[in-house]
Amino acid sequence: MSQAGYILAINILVAGLFASAFAWAATYEKVSRPARWIVAGFLLGMASFGAEWLIAVADDARFFVFASFALSITAFALFDAGLARAYRQPIPWTLLLGILAVSLPLNLAIYDMPRTSPVRDVLYQFPYFLMQMVGAWIVARAKSPRPLDKALGVLLAVSGLQFLVKPYLAVAFGTGDRPQAYVDTFYAVLSQSMGAVLIVAVGLMMLVILLRDVLAEATVRSETDPLTGLLNRRGFEQRARTIAQRLATPKLPASIVICDLDHFKSVNDRFGHAVGDKVISAFAKQLHDAVSENHIAGRIGGEEFAVILPGVDGASARLFAEGIRSAFAAAAIEGAPTDLRPTASFGVAELTRTDTLSDMLRRADLALYEAKDAGRDCVRVARPYFSGGSEERRALRDG
Repeated sequence: MSQAGYILAINILVAGLFASAFAWAATYEKVSRPARWIVAGFLLGMASFGAEWLIAVADDARFFVFASFALSITAFALFDAGLARAYRQPIPWTLLLGILAVSLPLNLAIYDMPRTSPVRDVLYQFPYFLMQMVGAWIVARAKSPRPLDKALGVLLAVSGLQFLVKPYLAVAFGTGDRPQAYVDTFYAVLSQSMGAVLIVAVGLMMLVILLRDVLAEATVRSETDPLTGLLNRRGFEQRARTIAQRLATPKLPASIVICDLDHFKSVNDRFGHAVGDKVISAFAKQLHDAVSENHIAGRIGGEEFAVILPGVDGASARLFAEGIRSAFAAAAIEGAPTDLRPTASFGVAELTRTDTLSDMLRRADLALYEAKDAGRDCVRVARPYFSGGSEERRALRDG
């Protein structure tokens, strides 16, 4: 077997491995749609390499030459479709099908042209260039691209440009006097080697990007409360640490609001946990509708919630809490008894020049206890300084 033949065999194996890897990725719902398109692309790529391998042993190579091209250019189109799905864009079917519609009959038309013709080589390679540039264009249109996305776009562009280089290499080294002789040429070794390197690079980069999205979704799920859609305690504390670093230097205004549903245990006892869940969901919706993009809201306990308000002073935070309190007290809970009118209490604390985020949390916690002690369904603002723990007041307010 020639060197090019070995590289073709390696390319078949590599395409098969990538098809298997993306098939595994397709088992994750987050990336299942793009991964399925890419699996189909790599399977067609395997078939294309197989057809190219058979050219050397065919008496009349015309069928296998066309089959190899048709399978490979369609594989590129399917990969681009997967890219579009991965980046949440409409698949550019008009563009992809247009390239296929022109390139397939063109490939048949140039078969009988002299194999030494540079025009023939350009016409053969140009559809591949177009397909790769469509992929680079899809990535370039991604919203908020990250370094990996930019790297993938560059790789696709480089992969596209190599197809414009191949005609020059074909003229310099020759492609053989007939299709069956191609596999024994030095050009075949160069062409297959370049293709193998770029297939591996693009495939690995795309696989890493899909796995990145899978891990990101897993992280979101692990930090999200399933009932309310807000951050759970873990997610809230993680975001709070990030906020604390941003607030440390320079000292920016910030406030925190801690909320607790009043007499929630009695709601569960009287109406059942299903109604209790509806109450929690209704309150969480009030929070979700009130917060802006830079606010951090979470369910940090069974019926306890917290909101960090970067850039908001204590007076504005109190107005924020009063708005939620009054809206929740007046809202009817869908699916709950009409006589159920739950309320909530709020503690507000503003970050001072001398305390930390932890200090602010403790003072807001104490202010919440004061709201409970004052009769509930009200808002209290913490004093600038606080000393002491909150365990005792938690015991007093429970129930």
